[in-house]
Amino acid sequence: MTTVAPSKTFLLYSDFNCPFCYALHERLNEMNLLDLCEWHGVQHAPQLPRPMRPWQGSLGAELKHEVAVVQRLAPGLPISLPNGKPNTLPAIKQAAALLRQDTQRGMDFVKRTYRAFWCEGQDISDLQVVKQLAGEEGTEDVDDEYLVIAQKWETAWHATGQSGVPLVVSPDGDLLVGCVPVDQVKSFFSGQA
Repeated sequence: MTTVAPSKTFLLYSDFNCPFCYALHERLNEMNLLDLCEWHGVQHAPQLPRPMRPWQGSLGAELKHEVAVVQRLAPGLPISLPNGKPNTLPAIKQAAALLRQDTQRGMDFVKRTYRAFWCEGQDISDLQVVKQLAGEEGTEDVDDEYLVIAQKWETAWHATGQSGVPLVVSPDGDLLVGCVPVDQVKSFFSGQA
C-alpha cells in the first residue's frame, strides 16, 4: 500500500485590487515565503466595472483610507492612491494561464500586475494593459479554460468560510487572514513546516 505525503503548499487567495493583498504579497516575497505558496486569484468585488472608473465621494474616501492603513501596516511599501478599483477578472485569467505554463513566469506577472496597479495606477481590467504586463510570455487569447480555473479558485476560497482577502491556507487547513505583522507571518509558516 502506497501512502501519499501531505502537500506542503500554502494556498494564497488574493485579489489584485486589494491593497492588503498587495502588501502581503510583497511581505511574503521579502521573507522568501512566496515560493511556499500557490497563488490563487479571486475577485472579492466582482461587480467592479471594466474599464475602471474614478472613485469619488465615500468610495474615494474608503480607498484613501485603505491605502493609509496599508502604509501604516507596511511602512516603506511603494504604494500610490489609484483613481479607483478595477475589475480583476482579465488579470486573474492571464495569471492562471501563465501559472499553468510556468510557475515562475506566472508569479512574475502577478508581481508586475500588483505593482502596475498599486504603484502606477494602471487599469488592469484593460485587456491591452494585461497583455502588455504579460509580455512575450502572455497568451494571445486567454480562453474559457482559464476562466474555469479562476472559478475553481473562487469556489475553493468561498469554501473556507472567509469572505475577505488576503487569505493563506496552510497544508493543515489553518488560516492566516489579512495583512498581518511579520512575526505573525513567521509563526504561521514556521508552525506548518
